[in-house]
Amino acid sequence: MPLSGLKFGKKKWKEEERHLQANNRDFNLEFEYANNSIKTSKYNFFTFLPLNLFEQFQRIANAYFLFLLILQLIPQVSSLSWFTTVVPLVLVLTVSGVKDAIDDFNRHKSDNHVNNRPVQVLNNGRLKDDKWMNIQVGDIIKLENNNFVTADLLLLSSSEPHSLTYIETAELDGETNLKVKQALTVTAELGENLQKLTDFNGEIKCEAPNNKLDKFTGTLTLHGEKFALDNEKMLLRGCTIRNTEWCFGLVIYAGPDTKLMQNCGKTTFKRTSIDRLMNVLVLVIFAFLALMCFILAIGNGIWEHDKGYYFQVYLPWADGVTSAPYSGFLMFWSYVIILNTVVPISLYVSVEIIRLGNSFYIDWDRKMYYPLNDTPAQARTTTLNEELGQIKYIFSDKTGTLTQNIMAFNKCSINGKSYGTNISDLPPSSPLQHTEKVDFSYNQLADPKFMFYDHSLVEAVKLDDAATHGFFRLLSLCHTVMPEEKKAGNLVYQAQSPDEGALVTAARNFGFVFRARTPETITVVEMGETKVYELLAILDFNNVRKRMSVIVRSPEGDLTLYCKGADTIVYELLDASYESLKEETMEHLNEFAGEGLRTLVVAYKNLQEDYFEEWHKRHHEASTALDGREEKLSELYEEIEKDLMLLGATAIEDKLQDGVPQTIETLAKAHIKIWVLTGDKQETAVNIGYSCNMLHDDMKDVFIIEGHTSEAVLDELRTARKKMNPDSFLDSDEINIKFENPSMKSRILPEEQANGVYGLVINGHSLAYALEGNLELELVRTACMCKVVICCRVTPLQKAQVVELVKKYKKAVTLAIGDGANDVSMIKTAHIGVGISGQEGMQAVLSSDFSFAQFRYLQRLLLVHGRWSYIRMCKFLRYFFYKNFAFTLVHFWYGFFSGFSAQTVYDQWFITLYNLVYTSLPVLGMSLFDQDVDDRWSMQFPHLYEPGQQNLYFNKIEFVKCVLHGIYSSLILFFIPYGAMYDAVRSDGKAIADYQSFALMAQTCLLIVVSVQIGLDTAYWTAVNQFFIWGSLSVYFAIIFTMYSDGMYLIFTASFPFIGTARNTLSQPNVWLAIFLSIILCVLPVVGGRFLKAQLMPTVSDKVLRKIRAAKKRPPPPLPKTRLRRTSTRRSGYAFSHQHGFGALIMSGRNMRPKLPFTTTGTFSPNSEKNKHK
Repeated sequence: MPLSGLKFGKKKWKEEERHLQANNRDFNLEFEYANNSIKTSKYNFFTFLPLNLFEQFQRIANAYFLFLLILQLIPQVSSLSWFTTVVPLVLVLTVSGVKDAIDDFNRHKSDNHVNNRPVQVLNNGRLKDDKWMNIQVGDIIKLENNNFVTADLLLLSSSEPHSLTYIETAELDGETNLKVKQALTVTAELGENLQKLTDFNGEIKCEAPNNKLDKFTGTLTLHGEKFALDNEKMLLRGCTIRNTEWCFGLVIYAGPDTKLMQNCGKTTFKRTSIDRLMNVLVLVIFAFLALMCFILAIGNGIWEHDKGYYFQVYLPWADGVTSAPYSGFLMFWSYVIILNTVVPISLYVSVEIIRLGNSFYIDWDRKMYYPLNDTPAQARTTTLNEELGQIKYIFSDKTGTLTQNIMAFNKCSINGKSYGTNISDLPPSSPLQHTEKVDFSYNQLADPKFMFYDHSLVEAVKLDDAATHGFFRLLSLCHTVMPEEKKAGNLVYQAQSPDEGALVTAARNFGFVFRARTPETITVVEMGETKVYELLAILDFNNVRKRMSVIVRSPEGDLTLYCKGADTIVYELLDASYESLKEETMEHLNEFAGEGLRTLVVAYKNLQEDYFEEWHKRHHEASTALDGREEKLSELYEEIEKDLMLLGATAIEDKLQDGVPQTIETLAKAHIKIWVLTGDKQETAVNIGYSCNMLHDDMKDVFIIEGHTSEAVLDELRTARKKMNPDSFLDSDEINIKFENPSMKSRILPEEQANGVYGLVINGHSLAYALEGNLELELVRTACMCKVVICCRVTPLQKAQVVELVKKYKKAVTLAIGDGANDVSMIKTAHIGVGISGQEGMQAVLSSDFSFAQFRYLQRLLLVHGRWSYIRMCKFLRYFFYKNFAFTLVHFWYGFFSGFSAQTVYDQWFITLYNLVYTSLPVLGMSLFDQDVDDRWSMQFPHLYEPGQQNLYFNKIEFVKCVLHGIYSSLILFFIPYGAMYDAVRSDGKAIADYQSFALMAQTCLLIVVSVQIGLDTAYWTAVNQFFIWGSLSVYFAIIFTMYSDGMYLIFTASFPFIGTARNTLSQPNVWLAIFLSIILCVLPVVGGRFLKAQLMPTVSDKVLRKIRAAKKRPPPPLPKTRLRRTSTRRSGYAFSHQHGFGALIMSGRNMRPKLPFTTTGTFSPNSEKNKHK
């Protein structure tokens, strides 16, 4: 069976259709369906050591060092002691193994937490408590209110009328509004009768497990009859039961087969671009190492043939060596051991420590801590930090990520007069900031959490202004909201979309309280007086109509149609006599839209009794027609919704998370492209695009791709590309040439520049065609030229496909950010996955690499932590390769003066301690604390982020520079001490030109030079850096004076042969003069080159750093906090996820209880504790 999730055990066969029987485990076990246990861990107690070691030795460097260790155990080849390799190798394997063990232990804990959740399962006529992991396909389980759905279930029966069940799908799609599921009538009769449920033996045949959240097809066979099954009868794992006391369900898919798990995407081992580059460089270094060893081996063969053969009495050949070529062969392997330090194993230990340290900085950052729900930022993966400094594309979910999914009634226009003030948008200095909110205490049924700041609107209501009363009466009647009143006066609204909840709550506070509803009536308390309106028809909303209407009869007998909808639609339906009011309202609409508010127009029409009777008959006939029902109803709706009388407009704020527009603007300045991938409809997504300052009216164009065929989509994409870059259609275009030549393997597209700033909006159905093989290239070329891309109505799988498409064709690092289970596959596919730990559950966070509570923290994660991590890692690698090439190549030059005998230049203890003790801490200090500018300037100058995107600080060219620098330094470090020692004498006339003195002088020169170099590379000095650099030098001198002392020689004669060398050599002035000369010659070219480059060819960073230095000298005054505003043409958003058909459900009464108007335990209010701004 195809599993697009994690590995849960292999199936022996591929499933094409699922066949199961209720209450028959024996029958179902024959098919070997997966049980409900999930497993995301990699190891267990017994497999950890062999599997982990196997994984670690797949890394080229680790395998190479194991090979070196084996070589060092061969006496004829070994030129160094075994401990020089085994100590660091064991250290590396241990550090990585412990880290992997901790990660896997956390995965085990997470798995156990989910697998051990309790559930009630039906067994032999009784309900017994069991664990989630023991549930099998075909079991019947009982769920209660607020329970998580255990597996993918077929709904059998529930406590609600007509076996309706209300679910919240936040874990799946990030939406908190309720959705309704309904059981088949034949199973609804089972109720909660355990005996009937036990006797239920229906057979299910359905599709094999797949990842389509909105689709299910199958059949139920019961008593010889077949019943069709669809998605409306399914409860999916990841949903939560709401407002339903109990329900029973039959397990169809369990564990890894559930649609939630199928959408989890493949868990891949993420590696940074620097990791991949290092693998290539390690291979290059191996080739370079082999070349050096080959040259020295040839040299040895020639030397032994010409000279060594005649000196065998003085320098006998090793046992078994019979010829010069064989000696050269053995010397090849000896030099492999000696020169192996060009790829030191401590490199990998240091990289892990640096990444771990930079991960802790993210965890500890108080500026990314969200106190309202006690959520700190968290680096859940410690191996990707530097990649955060190279992001080029961000793929973001909308609901719960950019927005809070909370609506607030902010402003309105009634009869040509505008009301309302959005206090949060005013600058702190504004006198209106101190406006008191309206006191609604006079209204006993008001929602205490509702806030409004314009007192004149309350006065108009109290003065019985007819237009104002009509406006709020409409809002209290024209909707599909369900009320709950458990205690008198304690009203809670369950809205199908947050917009509706906000409008009805506003009417409630202004004295028009929607109190109760039945299929035939709506009860409203108007200014303290209870009125019951007769509900005659609901003209339901759909995506074409973009409006809804209700027809009611008032207690006085008046027939009225109330309508609310998108302004562009309703304006076409208004009576011609309202021109002046239309113009005034239009001005207000433009003003509201300019502030990013979602607008609706409200209107009404008085109906004649005889006309309505005749229309109602035709409506009944159309609603029962078998053919063309939708078209007939639409025509009737159009007919009656004419010549409406304008009442005004509403303006609702779709509350963005704090700081979203500013964050997006800052990231755009850093040349990061943002794509929004959302399941919401186009209109809503575009509105949020404008609110977030992603889309704006200064753009040359915003292209809408909504074709329903491949040809139409291709045509729309090409039209857009032609407008943005006409030259891209020429035969001479680089990309056209590249893809006309199939022999060219590279699929990476170069960057194409548009002739202006553009946006692109594409629908899910069009995206499905655009992602097909022959269109994907056109999509990625067109979309990547746009500054902003918004994909609407996309499935979780399509989100992942879009990310994969950009990864495939663009040499760019991608980041995906989301908060729901529908974002998991996208988060796993991107190079970096970020989870928002909000109200939508933790599914996205559990799959992410980094997590925090608010979208605004993303700019700090990238521009501060990401940039610093990237710079630190690049500096570390440049310095590390430099110091090791300088250290190792001295051996190479020495080979030409030592008969190519594989004798080491340095003392063996120095070779062992060079990377582990003497040079490890200074470079770690720089790599953990260095920063070119502090966090404030990093945020203020986003352009500093650009070098990371272009990977300028460490690449193949920079590596070559490091190698050349290392070669130059090694020449200085060998020949200056060699020249200084040649025929030199001490002050007392004794010679000091011996091997041990030369070795000490060479290694002392080397250590001081690399210490000075780390000082030049350090931009941010701390006490720790100073301590590490001076401390390392002090430790070196302390160790050599100790190791080369008489006492150590007497105790360990064989291990410490350099007796007295330190005190004899380092007491000579000419030695220190040579050391000083070596330092000058090594450092001077570096200092001069950097100075000239900064003056003559300054980089972006150099220019910004100059600005910062100038700004530091004369600090600018603090910037006033002004709200980002835009001027805009009018737009309207109707609702977040308003489902067509909800009006018909209300009119049928199928969701009504006989006594209570609506019973719920879950609550909704736009201002409730759950939904209020955190």
